[in-house]
Amino acid sequence: MTIKLYGLSKCSTCQKATGWLDEHEIKHSFSDVKDNPVTKEQVATWSKSLGGWEKMINKAGYTWRGLPPEKTANLTEAKAVALAVANPSLIRRPLIEHKDGSVTVGFSKKIQDLLA
Repeated sequence: MTIKLYGLSKCSTCQKATGWLDEHEIKHSFSDVKDNPVTKEQVATWSKSLGGWEKMINKAGYTWRGLPPEKTANLTEAKAVALAVANPSLIRRPLIEHKDGSVTVGFSKKIQDLLA
């Protein structure tokens, strides 16, 4: 089984992650969330696996800041999942589905060590 990465093709962190995985000969697949839209079920599963939508949604990015306040106020799990499906750029990148079924976001040294 290969690990699955989700992100944006033009994201420098996603490019770094796929390059690192290639260099370390770790089998993986990459899915651009804009070209291949994610489903509500996928996003809900990721959110649950990460321990909540707060760890999955990037509140520091342009997409979040560009949303009207009524869309981002008083978010519940269901509202956050729907928002991420409608605006996949909100999902922290890369989101990685590991072989054991766990999910991580980002590509820190800790995640690299986990993959090696």
